[in-house]
Amino acid sequence: MTATSGKLLKGATGDWEVVIGMEVHAQVTSKSKLFSGASTAFGGEPNSHVSLVDAAMPGMLPVINEECVKQAVRTGLGLNAKINLRSVFDRKNYFYPDLPQGYQISQHKSPVVGEGEVTVELDGGKTATIGIERLHLEQDAGKLVHDQSPTMSFVDLNRSGVALMEIVSKPDVRDAEQAKAYVTKLRSILRYLGTCDGDMEKGNLRADVNVSVRKVGGPLGTRCEIKNMNSINFIGQAIEYEARRQIEIIEDGGAIEQETRLFDPNKGETRSMRSKEEAHDYRYFPDPDLLPLEFSQSFVDELKAGLPELPDQKRARFVADLGLSPYDASVLVAERESADFYETVLGKLGSAKRDGKVAANWVINELFGRLNKEGKDIATSPVSAAQLAAIVDLIGEGTISGKIAKDLFEIVWQDGGDPKRLVEERGMKQVTDVSAIEKVVDDIVAANPDKVEQAKAKPAAIQWFVGQVMKSTGGKADPKAVNALLKSKLGV
Repeated sequence: MTATSGKLLKGATGDWEVVIGMEVHAQVTSKSKLFSGASTAFGGEPNSHVSLVDAAMPGMLPVINEECVKQAVRTGLGLNAKINLRSVFDRKNYFYPDLPQGYQISQHKSPVVGEGEVTVELDGGKTATIGIERLHLEQDAGKLVHDQSPTMSFVDLNRSGVALMEIVSKPDVRDAEQAKAYVTKLRSILRYLGTCDGDMEKGNLRADVNVSVRKVGGPLGTRCEIKNMNSINFIGQAIEYEARRQIEIIEDGGAIEQETRLFDPNKGETRSMRSKEEAHDYRYFPDPDLLPLEFSQSFVDELKAGLPELPDQKRARFVADLGLSPYDASVLVAERESADFYETVLGKLGSAKRDGKVAANWVINELFGRLNKEGKDIATSPVSAAQLAAIVDLIGEGTISGKIAKDLFEIVWQDGGDPKRLVEERGMKQVTDVSAIEKVVDDIVAANPDKVEQAKAKPAAIQWFVGQVMKSTGGKADPKAVNALLKSKLGV
C-alpha cells in the first residue's frame, strides 16, 4: 500500500519525512471480561470487579467470552479487513505488579483479524488510506495507584482481564494531522459498530504511537514508541515534538535509540521511559489453557449482515441522495449520534422527505454552532430533533421567514415548547398578504426618493429597501413578495 504524502519537516540539512505507525488499544464493549464473568463496569470500588481468574489464583482456567470474539469480528468487518477463521491465543511473558499472572494472554502470530484499511478525510478535500496490519484480542492489565500513600503503591485489578482490541496500523501515516484524522476516524467507526465506546478520558481508547524520520525516499529510520496516548490533540503534539527531536539528534551527528517514551502534556515534550523490547523478549508461546479459536464463514456472514451503515457509506448516501456537499456530509456523519439526529430531523412528510440541504444547514450551523458555543453535545441539546424538524417545516410551508425562524429557535432553546404552537401564540407568522406588504413598500419608497435614484442606478441597492421593509414589519414580511414588489415599483 502506498502511503499518502504528508507535511515535510525542514531541518538544517534539508527536508525530512515523518513515518508513523499506530497501535490503538480499544476496550471491547462487553458486560464481562475476556476470560471471566467479572464485570467491566467503570468506576467501581478498587478490586470489586475481580474474579479468581483475574486474580490468577492457582488452578483457575480462562474461558473465552463469545461476545468479545463477535465484537472483534464486527470491528474487522468495519475495517474492510480479512477475518481469520482460525486464530491462537498466546502468553506474552513479562513481570509487572499489576499483572498477577506474570503474563498477558494476547495473540501474536495468528490474530483474529488480518489486513484491512481506513480512509481518512483531510483538509482541502484530500483523503488518505491507512493500512491496517492486524487486529488481535488481548486482556488488559490492572492499574497501579500511587497517590494513596507516601511510601507504598496500591494495585487495583478491576481492569485486569478486560478485553482489548489492539488495532495495529501499517507505517502509512505521514504527519501529525493524518495521525489525528486516523484516530478520529477509527474512533468513529468503533462507535458506529458499538464495539468500543471510544471514551479516551476513561482510557477505553488509547494509542501507542511509533515515530521515525528519514530523508525523503530514504530507508526507514529507527523508531521510538510514545506510550499510552489518550488525547487526539496530545497525539498530534507528541508527534511534532518527537519528530523534531529525532531530526536534531541525527543532524548533530547522533543516532536514534529504539526506546519507549512518554509524552508530558504540561511541557509539550516526550521523555524516555525504557529501552524498547523486541517481540522475542516476551517469549511468546501458545497458551496451553486455551484451544485455538475457530469459527465458520457462516458465523462471519451472519455478523456482517447485522452491521449498521458505517460513516463512509452514510456520507456517500447523504451526498448522492440528498445533494449535500462532501464537507457537510462529513460533519454530520462524524459521530453516530449526530447522524441519527440529522436523519430524525430529515424525517418523512408523507412520501416526501424534508429538504436535505435546509435540514443540514439548521443542524450544522444553528444547532451544532450553538452547542459548541455553550460546551454542550448532541445528547444534552435543549432543542430536540422533533422541535428542529418543526422549525424546518414552518420555513418550508412559508409560515415563517428565515429571520423569524432564528428568533423561534432561540425561544425553543431557552424555554422549550412546540414551535408551531409558539408561532400561533406569539403572532410570529410571516405576512404573505401582498396588499399589506405593498402599503409598507409604498410608504418607504415615498419617504426615500434619493435611495430610489440610487437603486435605479445600481439595482443591488434594492437590498436597503428590503431591509427597511423587513424592519418595519418586524421581520414578518415574506422576503420573496417584498423583492418582487420593490422591483416592480422601482423598475429594476
